[in-house]
Amino acid sequence: MRVGVISVQGAVPEHIRMSEAALRAMGRKGEVIAVRRLDDLRAVDCLIVPGGESTTISKLLRKLGLFDEVVRMGNEGTPMMGTCAGCVLLAKEGGEQAERTGTELLSLMDMAVDRNAFGRQRESFEAPLHIEGLDLPFPGVFIRAPLITRVWGGCRVVCVHQGEAVMARQGSLLALSFHPELTEDPRLHQMLFELV
Repeated sequence: MRVGVISVQGAVPEHIRMSEAALRAMGRKGEVIAVRRLDDLRAVDCLIVPGGESTTISKLLRKLGLFDEVVRMGNEGTPMMGTCAGCVLLAKEGGEQAERTGTELLSLMDMAVDRNAFGRQRESFEAPLHIEGLDLPFPGVFIRAPLITRVWGGCRVVCVHQGEAVMARQGSLLALSFHPELTEDPRLHQMLFELV
């Protein structure tokens, strides 16, 4: 299996490290690559869109010629996980902030998000999360996190925190408000790899 991490901006080394740990924990052979070119993108079996700054990632995906291929792959069933900014980019609606900043969304999941709903950097926090499909709570790390405000169609909420949706799934696509790569828990990366 070849795992790709979009490597234009954001928590790239952390996702690579966690992906390698998840593969080891599963006993699966594979490699994890940083994706910056079309050839790299076309060679992966699954893809991670990391946290960072959604407007910047969106613009760089366009500039590097990756945007349309990510959309095609997502629509054709390539498993993908978007975390924090990646969650925003997977959504079909990004709210007033996305419109104001001209953030072009990948529009792969039937959901609306509110960018930076949890406030500024200093309002970051950790909380145990009960995620559908996991037996034990997952350590959620929230940093300027978005909220999933609405889902429809094929998208469904698989985790809530204090009554608010923080993780959704649509087919082979996973959207997370939080940062699993900043923990020592590989289970959500494993969940993605099991979709391959």
